[in-house]
Amino acid sequence: MNTAGILVGALLLDAVFGEPRWLWQRVPHPAVLMGKLIGRADQAYNKGINRKAKGVIVVIGLVLAAWVLGGIVSLFGSLPQMLLAAVLLAQRSLVEHVKAVGDALRLSLGDGRMMVSRIVSRDTKNMDTSAVARSAIESGAENLSDGVIAPAFWLLVGGLPGLLIYKIVNTADSMIGYKTERHREFGWAAARLDDVLNWVPARLTALLIAVTHAGLGQWRAIKADAGLHRSPNAGWPEAAMSRALDVAVAGPRSYDGEMQNFPYVNPKGRKALEADDVEGCCRALWLSWAAGLTVVVVLAIL
Repeated sequence: MNTAGILVGALLLDAVFGEPRWLWQRVPHPAVLMGKLIGRADQAYNKGINRKAKGVIVVIGLVLAAWVLGGIVSLFGSLPQMLLAAVLLAQRSLVEHVKAVGDALRLSLGDGRMMVSRIVSRDTKNMDTSAVARSAIESGAENLSDGVIAPAFWLLVGGLPGLLIYKIVNTADSMIGYKTERHREFGWAAARLDDVLNWVPARLTALLIAVTHAGLGQWRAIKADAGLHRSPNAGWPEAAMSRALDVAVAGPRSYDGEMQNFPYVNPKGRKALEADDVEGCCRALWLSWAAGLTVVVVLAIL
């Protein structure tokens, strides 16, 4: 079976089964194992002098380990590759987490705040309804890129080793790539490599959202809106999603008690959001996934 065929199977398995709780209660999830490895490297090497150089060496080691492991698993044929790829894709779980915010918001603002706090790192205790919905939509758009399109892209490009390299770099970025005092130097390599690996997938994600919703006629506007975002990559899927739903995303928010005055993406879009907008985001996530699956099916046939 070719790589595209493996990806088709993995995308469908993930969409049907998602993250089976009964399995991960018995064995550790590969992403959890990656996190533990990165955490140990952080504790062991993020100290003393030359932290940036140490961070570079750690990332090189993680990439090499992922490449070797992917090569070994690939020796056993298509089925193990498909199963591992399905585990490392996150379409169904992503939609479930985003939908849970909308469902909770329909119960009460407090429930919405509690659920959205599980998927975003910003302060949530003082959010209003619009801020909760906006946060869920942003998370859905960004994680469609990081959790679905990017791993699928790198599986197509580099086989299972490519997928594993992407996932371990992305995990490292989420753990040590923040510009805190502790990780400013040590996490530099992880953050920069993650930016590089997400450059193409972020724009592909925006393209998939655009062609299934607002259309390519708004591509220039999406590109301009993406430039308003503080991230070189996350702004693309968020800009496309904002146009698809005709809402404004990003904007001011609080981190660790400090208000950050970020600009809105699609600033002319609606700023008064509600649970129905979160539901609309979930539909957009599935439509974009379906468009991506269609492309991969064509590649598998060709």
